[in-house]
Amino acid sequence: MLRLPGARLENGDMFIPEVLMSAQTMSVCLDILKPLLGDDEGVQSANVIIGTVKGDLHDIGKNLVSMMMESGGMNVHNIGVDIEPEEFVNQIKEKNASIVCLSALLTTTMPMMKQTIDAISEAGLRDKVKIMIGGAPVTQSYADEINADGFTPDAGSAAKLAKALAA
Repeated sequence: MLRLPGARLENGDMFIPEVLMSAQTMSVCLDILKPLLGDDEGVQSANVIIGTVKGDLHDIGKNLVSMMMESGGMNVHNIGVDIEPEEFVNQIKEKNASIVCLSALLTTTMPMMKQTIDAISEAGLRDKVKIMIGGAPVTQSYADEINADGFTPDAGSAAKLAKALAA
């Protein structure tokens, strides 16, 4: 039976350095495999912006989601951590993004997700992008409350949802 890293971390069977090593290994593997991945029914043309919102420096989950999306053939622009709402807006314009993924691991930074969505709306881009949110404290009800287009509890589900939203 496959046990996900989150459960293994909780049980003390896996530790953060092991998760980081695994993520780095996966990244190297994806660099090798990317040229061999075929088109996935037009999804590859979808431009995705992914970043951790202002005030939050966590990125392990965001990086896993990014890798899962890339391995599915999406064109992912990982813009990092502690990203201002205006920078998300700039990146949407610059990269002609159709999907924006906002990450927050802290409950104190979750309100920045709403501020980012508001900034995207004020820039007149809300109808042009689908917005996904995620992170440990994030829920579907919060996604509904701030008018995000999607939420998933894990990286695999996020990649599947992004493909569905891009179709």
